[in-house]
Amino acid sequence: MNNVLVCDKLVKHYQQGPQKTEILKGLDLRVRDNELVAIVGSSGCGKSTFLHLAGALDTPTSGSVFIDGTDIYALSDKQRADFRNKHLGFIYQFHHLMMEFSAEENVAMPLLIRGDKPKQALQQAREMLTKVGLSHRFSHRPGELSGGERQRVAIARALVTKPSIVLADEPTGNLDFDTAEQIFALIKELNQSIGTSFVVVTHDMGLAARMDRQLKLDHGVLVDLSSNAQPQVDVPSTAVE
Repeated sequence: MNNVLVCDKLVKHYQQGPQKTEILKGLDLRVRDNELVAIVGSSGCGKSTFLHLAGALDTPTSGSVFIDGTDIYALSDKQRADFRNKHLGFIYQFHHLMMEFSAEENVAMPLLIRGDKPKQALQQAREMLTKVGLSHRFSHRPGELSGGERQRVAIARALVTKPSIVLADEPTGNLDFDTAEQIFALIKELNQSIGTSFVVVTHDMGLAARMDRQLKLDHGVLVDLSSNAQPQVDVPSTAVE
């Protein structure tokens, strides 16, 4: 089984005058194809910072991130943006849908950005919305949808490009219990049917416990909760399968 995501000695700190704030301190991670990984940790521990680095949305102080064997921080800004569009999906606690566009237009947007023809992009958007149970909501705008339906649209948007991995930041954090359960079941189902890996940052230990693997971000490194709380050790990036 191949590694879809490898983070090798990932460091991130912020410098403000003489004050240096260390967020990540040599973090290592390997995520395999079709794997569901949960990352938990206290507020402010750096979980969102990690997702931004893993998703090519920010630049590490040092270290490397490989996705599908490509060192994303060896790419130019434009190359990285193109790579992100083709290989990565993102889901947030707040759906970040464009309120003036319909559900199908929101889902089609990543395809349109990469240059797909509108007719083809909308057809793929409808197919993905059908997969997430929203075949009756194609033309509805976000303001006409429930919170759970909006998150389903966001999931469809994240998956429409058939990415290698989806990075999710508290995807159920803004939902009631029953709706959160439905969203988790949907993520699990899509992971199995489509084969996309998911890395989910969550405060919900119940949700995390049902993932394939649970990690805790603690003092800038990842601790495997199933391995007696030892920091996760990864192989050098040159050994990416």
